[in-house]
Amino acid sequence: MEDVVKFIFGIAGNVIALFLFLSPVPTFWRIIRRRSTEDFSGVPYNMTLLNCLLSAWYGLPFVSPNNMLVSTINGAGAAIEAVYVVIFLVFASSRRTRLRMAGLASAVAAVFAAVALVSMLALHTEKRKLLCGIAATVCSICMYGSPLSIMRLVVKTKSVEYMPFLLSLAVFLCGTSWFVYGLLGRDPFVAIPNGCGSFLGAVQLILYAIYRNSGASKQAGAGKQHSGGGGGDDDDVEMASDVKGSNKVAHDVGGAGREDLMV
Repeated sequence: MEDVVKFIFGIAGNVIALFLFLSPVPTFWRIIRRRSTEDFSGVPYNMTLLNCLLSAWYGLPFVSPNNMLVSTINGAGAAIEAVYVVIFLVFASSRRTRLRMAGLASAVAAVFAAVALVSMLALHTEKRKLLCGIAATVCSICMYGSPLSIMRLVVKTKSVEYMPFLLSLAVFLCGTSWFVYGLLGRDPFVAIPNGCGSFLGAVQLILYAIYRNSGASKQAGAGKQHSGGGGGDDDDVEMASDVKGSNKVAHDVGGAGREDLMV
């Protein structure tokens, strides 16, 4: 019975994780249409690619038995992230951006190759699982920690404009599903990072509940003040500056696309 429940949670984790992997598609469709990466950051996609590669390797039978569901979703995620990285390289907004992305992609390939080769040639059984598990866990925790910047922005601005509810809910459900999967499989390398992800997803939902109406109230107040006609040119300049700053922050914190929160 325990194996059946574990399998169900693993399938649920696969479905939700696939949704998260595909969530940046509108961003990349925009990049393709405009033939430019604009101010979007490609760093999160390289880091997510590394996370998926390490997690997929960890789930393989000769590294960690009975974890094929971990390999399947992270293998799919690695393929999707690789496409994102290639698009970023093709449509990079500048030569400097392209070189930086190429360097990051090379570093990702080097780190993964090092872990894979050492685990296969120098280590066996439990030591192999330990090395790959630690590498995957560290990378996963870093990925799950990436939304801290957006949560800080929510608290600072008292607005959930840049933290969509459905994505926050998906992060929570994905982390919880894999956390339970890891517990049932008695696998700390799956349970620990996804327990962190489940906790951070819950914090996002709590922040959403607290600030979901604050942004609307703020905009209503601003609209009322604007209609009162007391602004003047200086206020218009200040508002334009605020909007420009907000958009830049949105690019910076939105680049990760939430798909980087996997096993």
